[in-house]
Amino acid sequence: MNSSPGKKIFVSVGCAVLLFASLVVGGTGPTQKNQKPWTEWWQKEAEKVLSNSPWAQSQVDTDTAEMFYSPTNDPRARGRTQSTDERRLETGATNQSVNIKFIVRFFSARPIRQALVRLMELKQKPEPDVMQRMHDFANVKSEESIIVTLSFETPEQRYSGALMQTMGSAITATMKNETYLERDGKRLFLHDYIAPGQDGFGARFIFLRKVDDQFFISGKSGDVRFVAKYPNGLRVNRVFKLADMSYEGQLEY
Repeated sequence: MNSSPGKKIFVSVGCAVLLFASLVVGGTGPTQKNQKPWTEWWQKEAEKVLSNSPWAQSQVDTDTAEMFYSPTNDPRARGRTQSTDERRLETGATNQSVNIKFIVRFFSARPIRQALVRLMELKQKPEPDVMQRMHDFANVKSEESIIVTLSFETPEQRYSGALMQTMGSAITATMKNETYLERDGKRLFLHDYIAPGQDGFGARFIFLRKVDDQFFISGKSGDVRFVAKYPNGLRVNRVFKLADMSYEGQLEY
């Protein structure tokens, strides 16, 4: 789950089939006019779509609790009287601030899936039949679900383990009341939560596109906010501009 765009992303065909079911197959349109086809993106272009684009944003949290030096020798040894913070005794201290980068992506938006597939194509060079299935997965238009993914990057392994435990142990029931999409003051609450797996996509938050037969997100102006709060207090809050989320002349999310 700790997966940056530049690292290898391994996705099985079986996983893609499951995601097809989540997205619900619709028609696939022609390549976006007057723009470079995604099948011709360079690695850096695909990585930018995944890290900083209308469909992908980052939130950086900084832990300064261990920013200042404090000895970590066990005071129980040789009568020393240094730091008694149990966590520091067990795992050591960084003696510096630690950044945790959370990446929020509209996975149901085709550009995100196309960027993922393009990276796999460039790095793994799969067989033609496998690649065709992945292209189908990248181009499928989501008709019923809005899928948002959350992954993270941190240089500290112990932070990574704690975050994986937090995200892996969460379930829909513990997340749904404080996880939502917000538009024009109205909230669309979580329909289903899927913990991070081996596919490298991160945690998946699934919302229904329609409420009472009406699209929750419609029109190309304004913002849509994604908010997720885990039981341990971890909170992610990102705002996306709908005017920028245009693909093949239509709003894509």
